[in-house]
Amino acid sequence: MAAPPFQPTPFPSTGQGLSSAYDALLIVSFGGPEGSEDVLPFLENVTRGRNIPRDRLLKVAEHYERFGGVSPLNAEIRALLAKLVQELNVQGPHLPIYWGNRNWHPMLTDVVQQMADDGIKHALAFVTSAFGSYSGCRQYREDIVRARQEVGANAPQIDVIRRFYNHPGFIESVVDQVRAVLGELTEDRARKAPLIFTAHSIPIAMAASGPYEKQLHEACRLVAEAVPHLNWQLAFQSRSGHPSQPWLEPDVGSTVREIAAAGDVSDIVVVPLGFLHEHIEVIFDLDVELRELCECLGLTMLRAETPGLHPRFVQMIRDLVIERTSPGSPRLALGSHGPPPDGSSPLECREGCCRSEKATGIGR
Repeated sequence: MAAPPFQPTPFPSTGQGLSSAYDALLIVSFGGPEGSEDVLPFLENVTRGRNIPRDRLLKVAEHYERFGGVSPLNAEIRALLAKLVQELNVQGPHLPIYWGNRNWHPMLTDVVQQMADDGIKHALAFVTSAFGSYSGCRQYREDIVRARQEVGANAPQIDVIRRFYNHPGFIESVVDQVRAVLGELTEDRARKAPLIFTAHSIPIAMAASGPYEKQLHEACRLVAEAVPHLNWQLAFQSRSGHPSQPWLEPDVGSTVREIAAAGDVSDIVVVPLGFLHEHIEVIFDLDVELRELCECLGLTMLRAETPGLHPRFVQMIRDLVIERTSPGSPRLALGSHGPPPDGSSPLECREGCCRSEKATGIGR
């Protein structure tokens, strides 16, 4: 069956929070260790203030040590920066690009200081997270506010680019990766293979205060309909909280067991929709643990690549920059929900949105 064409809806710009005076683009990401000596300090940064037992940190550190203590995340962001520099050099706007992380070098506060030293006055920030939640949205905004406060009066104003879970550039990037994986199977096996979209589980109390689940389900639907492949479901991975704290379910392992018990498929296609780039929670939780489970259950697991280096994803970042730097530019979104709002202030969210609820898990 032929795939339906993408029909993004252009949403007129409101003109709010827009400026042609931006003089830099800041990429804000999670960060990851790049050697064995980095692993524990990195995990301590991630879990600071959460009272995570030392034994738990050491257990998670083993996941990193399996790969030489190196997360692929920083290398992926460097590759994204190189592609984005080329995209803006050719297509414009011609903005210098900076990169700062929440949890490992280059640290966000150091980068904001460098921007101030370079004379940057008003920057746009692109956060490498597509969906709205405390850890995926508000916490990054709080990080930016904190970094500016630490730098002081000379810190540049920093406006955050909106969420992009239903932007055609994001959806098209994921669709392309899914089609590539399905193309490895015969037509009959591809038709029968369920798509299992995965995203990081978060505490249910945290999810209740934000749009995380709703946006994930909508993105899954948009991807599945565009592939097209209507046999799909959303599952969650990387749960790390205390057993007494309810987190989003179903767990991807439980989902795979149910599929195997039904006995009518031999293949599954796993799509890490909630992750833009490769990192330990993708390559360990899926490529190691889930793959081993699938082998034990007699299932062949195929995994789609993350979309963060896809050419259309890089173009999407430019689209979002143009949206904010050129008043009147359309705000593209697929489906009927429209684009998420943006604002000139890093903390311009509705009151109570995406509360932290003091999650006790270890993130990426």
